[in-house]
Amino acid sequence: MPLCNRITIVGLGLIGGSLGMAAKRRHLARHIVGVSRHAATLRQAKARGAITTGTTRLEDGVRGADLVILATPVDTIVPLAKRAAASMRAGSVLTDVGSTKGAIVAALERSLPRRISVVGGHPIAGSEACGFAAASPALFDGSTCILTRTTSTDRHTLQRVSRFWKSLGVRVIVMSPRDHDRLLANTSHLPHLLAYALAQTLEGGSTRPMPQSFLDMTRVAKSHPELWDDIFLSNRPALLAAIARFEREWRRLRTAVAQGNRQKLRQCLASAYAKRRAIKDSDAS
Repeated sequence: MPLCNRITIVGLGLIGGSLGMAAKRRHLARHIVGVSRHAATLRQAKARGAITTGTTRLEDGVRGADLVILATPVDTIVPLAKRAAASMRAGSVLTDVGSTKGAIVAALERSLPRRISVVGGHPIAGSEACGFAAASPALFDGSTCILTRTTSTDRHTLQRVSRFWKSLGVRVIVMSPRDHDRLLANTSHLPHLLAYALAQTLEGGSTRPMPQSFLDMTRVAKSHPELWDDIFLSNRPALLAAIARFEREWRRLRTAVAQGNRQKLRQCLASAYAKRRAIKDSDAS
């Protein structure tokens, strides 16, 4: 049985397109409306079963929707939400999939009319690929979605959004926007930044043989810079704190190597080894 009559997904890239496919496959709404700036993307999305109908006009797309999901770059979420709110009906719900939450959730709660309920969201899924061509109905299988709760969050709205994600087979975790941003700064944003830095240090050109370890560690550096510079800057305080912790550990390793101190180096490596062994690879997304 459908959870609601009409879901609108704004942005049909990897996440938005996959979300439409997954929701349509599980019959979570009678109508799934897609909003994109490009008519060609809308045609592709309808042909591949991601949406039932689409429009390039945001206001038309959100009108009458029970649930609006903003699946656009983080720097566009708040401006689009403000535009969408003017055409959304009373009692409807707005959520997003942005990978930073603090500034976004605060701005949405401060600026949107009270007749619209807001819950910040972030599915921990995706890849270095981007665009609708990379979308897949299986993208969220076995993944986790973080929903944020503040003192302004309506309990029933949080339950509605949680039920939507759980209906996709996704595990839902609820935390504050601040805790989300600290967690992702350490486990996603810093690793992406390090992957870009490591790729930048490459000498000798890309035609030389590459060990698999280098390819594995720099895979996410193939993520589109226009998406990630916004993420880094929108989570700047938490990311800078994560960078500081990394720099302290990096200095310890550098000192041990520079001094030829095998005992100290092995202690550092052994501690990191134990921490990584304690993480189940199936928990990573």
